This record gives sequence, C-alpha cells and structure tokens, in this order.
Amino acid sequence: MTDTRTDSTGDLVSRMSEQVSTLVREELALARTEMVEKGKKAGTGAGLLGGAGVFALYGVSALLFTIGAALALVWPAWLAALVVAVLVLAAAGTAALLGKKQVQQAVPPSPQAAVDSTKRDVNTVKAAAKRGYHERDDA
Repeated sequence: MTDTRTDSTGDLVSRMSEQVSTLVREELALARTEMVEKGKKAGTGAGLLGGAGVFALYGVSALLFTIGAALALVWPAWLAALVVAVLVLAAAGTAALLGKKQVQQAVPPSPQAAVDSTKRDVNTVKAAAKRGYHERDDA
C-alpha cells in the first residue's frame, strides 16, 4: 500500500475509479456464478417433478391391475380399487414434495452472496471515508 498523503487529488480519484471498476466487475462475476448455480438447482427440481409425474403415471400403473386383482380376491372389488388408488396418490405426493423442496432451495433467484458482499464493500468504503474525514479534522 502506498502513502496517499503525498498523492494529488487527481491521482487519488483515478485510483479510486480503477478500484471501484474492479470491484464492480468482481461483484458482477460473483452474481453471475450464483445465478448459474441456482438455475441448475431449479432445473434439477423441475426434472425431479417431471420424473415424479412419469413414475406416477407409468411405473405405478403397471402394478395397479395386479395389486387390484390380488386384493379383489380377499376384499370387495371397490375396496381393492380404493386401497390401490390411495397408495398411488401417496407415492405421487411424496415425489412431488421432494421436487418442491429442490425448487425451493433455488429461490429466490437473487444472487444473495453477491448482494451481501457488496453491502460489506459499501460499509468498508463508508468506514474508510469516515476515518479519512476524521484524520483531516485532526490535522
């Protein structure tokens, strides 16, 4: 770090401008990275929800007739069909809840880490500016 007391105001403003530009670029890169990661999580959650629908429709339906027929041997047919329907809906509900959890982890789609970092940077600049004003008062 250089001694800024001997630098001209123009040099200080120029250096500050360069540092602010660098800081803004780094914060934008952080925000972009965070948004990409959240997008991936949202995609994963949506895929899981779609997969849950496919499994609920095709995977379980292949067993419905067999389970219903087996239960109809010991229960009335209406009761066997009701039990099978409740089991299928419970499996679909479980898959939907798991998919919903994945989607919720991706929202809100704001770059929270970048926002927090920017707030810390602003507070640091404010504190440094305040110290600088106090040092001038003391001089």
